[in-house]
Parts: sequence; structure tokens; C-alpha cells
Amino acid sequence: MVTASRLPERRTNVDYVFDTLHDEILSLKLRPGDRISEAEIAARLGVSRQPVRDAFSRLENLDLVVIRPQRATEIKRFSRLGIRKSRFIRAAIEAEVLRLAAARCDAQGRRALERSLDEQRAALRAGDYRRFAQLDYTFHQALCGVAGVPFAYDAIAAEKAKVDRLCVLGLSREDRMPMLLGDHEEIAARVIAGDAEGAVAAGKLHLTRLDDTINAIEKQHPAYFED
Repeated sequence: MVTASRLPERRTNVDYVFDTLHDEILSLKLRPGDRISEAEIAARLGVSRQPVRDAFSRLENLDLVVIRPQRATEIKRFSRLGIRKSRFIRAAIEAEVLRLAAARCDAQGRRALERSLDEQRAALRAGDYRRFAQLDYTFHQALCGVAGVPFAYDAIAAEKAKVDRLCVLGLSREDRMPMLLGDHEEIAARVIAGDAEGAVAAGKLHLTRLDDTINAIEKQHPAYFED
């Protein structure tokens, strides 16, 4: 058990609780519909109930939990409308990011993208699905950096987080990692070549890869969905 006294400097109890629960939700250790309470989490993580309450609020703002007064907090189920909305917003932002990245990519930007791809290839060789999922974030963050709009990554990450639990389920299939890596390689190649619209087209294709996974998960686990 990690207690408050062992937390790294400048990392608050709220950060600790939030990071722990955020990771457990996205990794599906906590599954859609699971119930958690302030008292239970406080006891498990060795903190008081106030930071747990604040962490719950932050998770609610990310649409990952549902807080019901006087009742257990529930891990948010997937929303079909919410998934469509998040993907629409993300597609619009990423299209502009890719256009800017293609226009601005220099030698430093190329090295950043190639380094990210090398790390993804290593994760693929190791069969490390979780590491690959993390590197998916860093790849999109690198693209925002190349585009000169690092702030755009926050918006992309916020929308990505809303469907990442589905991504984790999808990445358990061995055939998906090579496909997603191939998408990233194509996006990077288009950006490096200065092909803005080619990069946008590759990015849009990349976002559709989750469609079959969503349909399969909905059939296998209908209780994970709320509408």
C-alpha cells in the first residue's frame, strides 16, 4: 500500500488517487458498471476521503464515472452517442493537426516521429499491448509537437480517454497492433513527405479501425453500454 507519506514531492493525494483510478478504469481493472465508494477507495489507497472525493470529481469531468449522492459511484458505461461525439471532435482536431504537421515537419520533427515508430515496433515485437496503447498517445502527442500546436494534444487526449477502454479491449487481439502500427507509419510518412491531405486521409482511416471492435464488444458485453 502506498501512503501519503510516500508520495513523490509535489504530487498530491488527489493526483495519486486520480492516477490510480484512471489507470484502473482505462485498463479495465475497473469495468463499466462496477461500483466504487469513497470509503472503499480511501481504505485501499491509504488516504482520507476528501482526496478520493476530489479525484472522483475529476474522473466525472472526463466522463469516466457517474457520481450519485448517497449512493455508490459507478464506472461509466459506454455511450454510443458519446463515442460518436468524441470521435467526431477528435477527427476534426486531428485533421487540422495533420495539415499543420505536414506543412511544418522539419528534420527534428522527422526524428521525433521515427523515434516514436521505433518504440511502437519494439512493443509489437514484445507483444506488449499495454505499452503499445501508451505509445499510441505519445505518437499523437509528437504529431501535435511537429504541428507546432502542443496544446491540441490535451483536447485529443480528453476525447481519446472516453473510448480508450474499448481500445484496450481491441488491443487484446494480436492482429490489431500490426494494423495500427501500419496506420501510424503511413500517417508519419505522409507528414514527413509534406502530403497534408494524404495524412488527413490516413488519419481518418485510422479512426475507423475501432468500428469492428465496438460492434463485437457490444454483442459480447451489452451491459457495458448504457444506450
